[in-house]
Amino acid sequence: MTERHAHDEHDREDGAGHVSTGTKETPGDNGAEAAIPELVIISGMSGAGRSTAAKCLEDLGWFVVDNLPPALIPTMVELGARSQGNVARIAVVVDVRGRQFFDNLRESLADLDAKQVTRRVVFLESSDEALVRRFESVRRPHPLQGDGRITDGIAAERDLLRELRGDADLVIDTSSLNVHELRAKMDAQFAGDEEPELRATVMSFGFKYGLPVDADLVVDMRFLPNPHWVPELRPFTGLNEEVSNYVYNQPGAKEFLDRYTELLQLIAAGYRREGKRYVTIAVGCTGGKHRSVATAERLAARLASEGVETVVVHRDMGRE
Repeated sequence: MTERHAHDEHDREDGAGHVSTGTKETPGDNGAEAAIPELVIISGMSGAGRSTAAKCLEDLGWFVVDNLPPALIPTMVELGARSQGNVARIAVVVDVRGRQFFDNLRESLADLDAKQVTRRVVFLESSDEALVRRFESVRRPHPLQGDGRITDGIAAERDLLRELRGDADLVIDTSSLNVHELRAKMDAQFAGDEEPELRATVMSFGFKYGLPVDADLVVDMRFLPNPHWVPELRPFTGLNEEVSNYVYNQPGAKEFLDRYTELLQLIAAGYRREGKRYVTIAVGCTGGKHRSVATAERLAARLASEGVETVVVHRDMGRE
């Protein structure tokens, strides 16, 4: 899997997590106004990389609390607000080890919203196969499997976290990521100095390898002729100019890109109104090598030219 930023020269490695909260204040102990800390809640599947994500934020200067009961999150934010600016950013890891408190999470989130706390929910996802492999490699049981199998614990956890996953601001699928790649994704989101209005990941993929589980939008480019059947183009990828030109000289290709870009403008405006700051656009073809790669590159360039912070990922390129 390869990843890069569209229009690197214009990119700011900024993080959705670094938001100015100077206008949101609460009284301090001495009567002065105290800034409310920014908050990131890290959750997701056991074995999907929550600890790595939390460690990354800690290295970036965030105050990290692991396995905090959800009912205590508002209290943690209040304590941060009384720190006279010493705790400006807090990250809290919430997982099923604290499942007896998990039902309190929604109430705590509503409390935070009422207090106008800037918060983000990051959800770490992974496939069943990857999770089973990770648990077996460390020879540890899943925290919810009880007397059953690892897969039973994974299924129970997915059911428990389904609603939280749907409400998450950022979903990261770590199935094919190593520790360094996960850290790079977290850095890309949280390491900068300014928050973009919207951050997009444009991911090419092959349908024969399965849909990306973290996709918000899916585009199917299989309506265009496949360069795989052109002998002189088959060895190359959509990054090759000849392949890209072949794809976009086909009837309907340029029109599709124009109209889909217009549709994304409409969707992006709605995302901004709803407070959604991250979107993953998955662009697929049969093998994830030619049509999807060429389209992902062109679509990312369009988005970047309109001021959207854009990362390009080619999930399956080179996999065949």
